[in-house]
Amino acid sequence: MTARKKDQAPRITEVRNSKVLRDFTVDERFEAGIELKGTEVKSVRAGRAQINDAFGRVERGELWLHNAYIEEYAFGNRLNHDARRIRKLLLHRHQIRKIAQALSTGGRALVPLRMYFKEALVKVELGLCTGKKLHDKRDDLRARADALEIKKAFKLRR
Repeated sequence: MTARKKDQAPRITEVRNSKVLRDFTVDERFEAGIELKGTEVKSVRAGRAQINDAFGRVERGELWLHNAYIEEYAFGNRLNHDARRIRKLLLHRHQIRKIAQALSTGGRALVPLRMYFKEALVKVELGLCTGKKLHDKRDDLRARADALEIKKAFKLRR
């Protein structure tokens, strides 16, 4: 490996969904591959992707990622990809069946938590989530504030 120069910025290898833990409780997590074109991989490697509004859906026994935004590659040609196209997610058949069954019962959503590189492949971490009510969000805020207060008290005690 070569040494990275000081003025060279580090590569972004992970795109996170910042809103998901605020709005949902994650019940179960899955790691899925994603079917991308070459220019999409280059855009993700450059950190030009957003999954904040994305969701997963099971259609005809296959899992699809809707509404994920991967910016068009700056140096792409006329064969560049569409930024909001529907992308296929790659999971085992028994995992897709389990997700489809959970989604059909209602009240649950399949939300991407993060998109990252695992060696040379792009992976998506999916969460089978339940939506939070307003009082749940308030409880989380209260618990976070209490934890911060305790941490400050221990710091002053030292």
